[in-house]
Amino acid sequence: MKKPEWLKVKVNPAELKHMEEFLKTVKLNTVCQSAHCPNMGECFSRRTATFMIMGNICTRNCRFCAVEKGHPAPLDEDEPRRVAEAARALKLRHAVVTCVTRDDLPDGGASHFARTVRELKKIPGLTVEVLVSDFRGDEGAIRTVVESKPDVINHNLETVPRLYPAVRPMADYERSLFLLKKVKELDPAIYTKSGIMVGLGETEEEVIGLMKDLIGVGCDMMTIGQYLRPSSSHIAVVEYVTPEQFERYRKIGYDLGFKYVASGPLVRSSYNAAEGMDTVNESGFR
Repeated sequence: MKKPEWLKVKVNPAELKHMEEFLKTVKLNTVCQSAHCPNMGECFSRRTATFMIMGNICTRNCRFCAVEKGHPAPLDEDEPRRVAEAARALKLRHAVVTCVTRDDLPDGGASHFARTVRELKKIPGLTVEVLVSDFRGDEGAIRTVVESKPDVINHNLETVPRLYPAVRPMADYERSLFLLKKVKELDPAIYTKSGIMVGLGETEEEVIGLMKDLIGVGCDMMTIGQYLRPSSSHIAVVEYVTPEQFERYRKIGYDLGFKYVASGPLVRSSYNAAEGMDTVNESGFR
């Protein structure tokens, strides 16, 4: 399918190169690069990035994702410190950290996440958002991350439950909802967030049902963006959703009770994450 005009993005190679060289220096991965994010040029030009910890090889086989699959390397114990070092160097005010799914680790990498959050929290004034895997529903792993006190815990549902077998065969919709619910039970002061892709064949009714499920587990923030096929070996795009439909989803989300909704063709779960944090803080929700 030919991409519509609203999905075409201009990239400045010089801006990309500068940030790529910095990331090589600090020996860190970003989901921006590994997942072929269309906003990489914009974010890198503003000297922001979403750090991806625990390597760049994932143990799951989601059919939408460009991140490499296979057998990951052992954890880099110095990585949490380097993430904080990079956040200081970039002068971030809101740091976002995600990961590859590490089903090979007993706690799914929760303790590594917690160490990274604690290192980042040493930086005065910095707020921290983590985009976590489902930890296979392990309550102890969820508690480990919660007790490190990030400001936001994000976990993406990615798509509507009907499409899970085709899109996320190793994931479970109810397990992901459980994680978001458990975070709120353990620490209501932590904001929870989730995101989905559209254009995979879902219906508006299914998207609204998913939104209601998120509200039902106390989710505060939501992102909705267009699925873009990374390669011919990934699941195909069924539809390019119009900007008007994205705006409709945004309004429906606010009507349902989300504190912040980002909805647009190029929106990704960590895109303009600082803006979401500002919105909920300024509104006095905490």
